[in-house]
Amino acid sequence: MKRLDLILNGKGGVGKSFFAVNFVQYLKDKGIAHTAIDSDNENSTLKRFHPDTRFLDLAERRGLDGIFSALEKSNLVVMDCRAASTDLFIDFFNVIDVSTVLSAMGAALTFIMPVNHESDSVDQVQRLADQFGKKCSYVVVRNAAHSESFELFEASEVRAQLKDKLGGREIAMAQLQDWLVVAMNQENVTVTAAAKHPAFGLLDRQRLQTWQRKLYTEIESAADLLLPTK
Repeated sequence: MKRLDLILNGKGGVGKSFFAVNFVQYLKDKGIAHTAIDSDNENSTLKRFHPDTRFLDLAERRGLDGIFSALEKSNLVVMDCRAASTDLFIDFFNVIDVSTVLSAMGAALTFIMPVNHESDSVDQVQRLADQFGKKCSYVVVRNAAHSESFELFEASEVRAQLKDKLGGREIAMAQLQDWLVVAMNQENVTVTAAAKHPAFGLLDRQRLQTWQRKLYTEIESAADLLLPTK
């Protein structure tokens, strides 16, 4: 079974690209074949850290067709979806009848949805769950970059909906020290590369590796919804 992973939340600043960069690095570190796609024409964070990433221009009328062209050739496609693109994907998937297309390709769709302490990030998850229901899978990434409080998400109807009716999964992405994030952006290196980079001292390399191990464990706890299945 092929897998299409869309990292999507219409709210900006919830950690989509940060998770995408580290998820793609996980796939590389584990030797898992994949195709990565960036769709952010302003920042293109994923492509900056992983230059082999493809770019799709969502402004082009048939730009999203490239997702399924990639899926024809790869068992795993991971796409970092730019902010404010939820409506675009909903309309596109309705027009093409995405369930039929996925079935014909022997593929499954997973929405990877970072959330934080803000209500807008939770509302976006609700929109996707209401729209697609059991047609796809859902993995919520609890991003603690700005706050460890997820009270709004934990009390939301969509959390109960995902857990009790839709088989959704939750994983955690812990906060990474801000000076490490700044340094990785300055050097344009991922955590894996930073752990061997001379710009990072021993203790910072240990911080990075500890953070990465925790995230990789979280990813593997939802591997059945994130990776192709045999």
